[in-house]
Amino acid sequence: MAFSDQYRVGAHAVITNIDGKVLLLKANYGNFAWGLPGGGIDPGETILQGLQRECEEELGLIVRVDYLSGLYLHTDINAHVSIFRCHLPDQAQIQLSHEHSEYAFFAIEELSLLQKRRVQDSLDFNGQVIFRAF
Repeated sequence: MAFSDQYRVGAHAVITNIDGKVLLLKANYGNFAWGLPGGGIDPGETILQGLQRECEEELGLIVRVDYLSGLYLHTDINAHVSIFRCHLPDQAQIQLSHEHSEYAFFAIEELSLLQKRRVQDSLDFNGQVIFRAF
């Protein structure tokens, strides 16, 4: 990897509702995809700080972080992404930022294969952080 190459680091939250469905946000940019809350880590931030900042920006509230469940290499975008199991505060009211048009809770079976793998790893967490490459 050359000095000027781009390398990304990101963090995302797996948040479920009482029915076990997973929170996804619909982006207002790129391919307008549905994805987990979170995003890129800024210079000077830890991964945890970046996750908390991104979730606060995107959801309008501070999430409770339970644990780091996985670290994933995404070769197509040259990035490492951390997945954290999180919860919304009691009585939370989501206030989306301008980056997202809507949110919804999806059954695991409705997720893409990549999202399903990362979410299932998080939900099946046994104390060992998972490392995978896609």
